[in-house]
Amino acid sequence: MKSYILSFATVFCLFICGANSFGQSLSVENLLDKAVTLSQKGDSTGATEALTKGTSALETEAKSAGGSLKDKLLSQAGNLKSLIPLASSGKLSSGVLGKAVSAVKMLVGANRISSLLGKGESGLLGNAANLTNNLGLIKAGSSILGSESQSQLGGLLGEATKAVSGLDKKGVTGKLAATASSKSLGTIVKLVGSAL
Repeated sequence: MKSYILSFATVFCLFICGANSFGQSLSVENLLDKAVTLSQKGDSTGATEALTKGTSALETEAKSAGGSLKDKLLSQAGNLKSLIPLASSGKLSSGVLGKAVSAVKMLVGANRISSLLGKGESGLLGNAANLTNNLGLIKAGSSILGSESQSQLGGLLGEATKAVSGLDKKGVTGKLAATASSKSLGTIVKLVGSAL
C-alpha cells in the first residue's frame, strides 16, 4: 500500500511540475524568445513553429485582456504573421525577428500594466511581482527605441520599479505605494504607446 501511495505521489508531482513548465513555455514572450533563439541557430522549422504559436498567443492575449494598447498588439500580431512565411523558407533574418519581438515585449508589458491600472488600487496592491516582471519586459524590448526615448523610458522604469516594490505592504504604506506607482506606470504606458 505504501509503495502504491508513493508511486501515485511521484506521478502526481511529475504531472504538476510538467503542467507548470508547459504553462510557462506558452507565454507570449517565452514563445517569441524561443523563435529568435532557434532562428539564430538556423533552425527554420523550430523558429516557424515557435513564431506561429507566439503570434497566436499574442492575438489571444490582445483580444482577451483589457488595457489601452489592444489595437497596437493586434497590429504587431499582424506583423509577426507576415514574417511566418519568411521563417518557414529560412529567409527571415534573426535581426528583423528580434526587433519585431522587442516591440511586442514592450507592448505586452505595457498593456498588462494598463490592464492592472484600469482596476484602480485593487489592480496594484499585492501585484508587485507581476508589475516588476512587466516593467522588465518593457526594459528588455526598449533597445529598439531611439537613444532619447530609451533614456527617458529608462529613468521612468527605475522610478516605477522602486515605487511598485511597496505594493505588497499592508495598510497605509501599500496605499501610498499605489498612489506613487500609479502615476509613473501610467506615464510609461503612454510613452510606450506613442513610441510604437
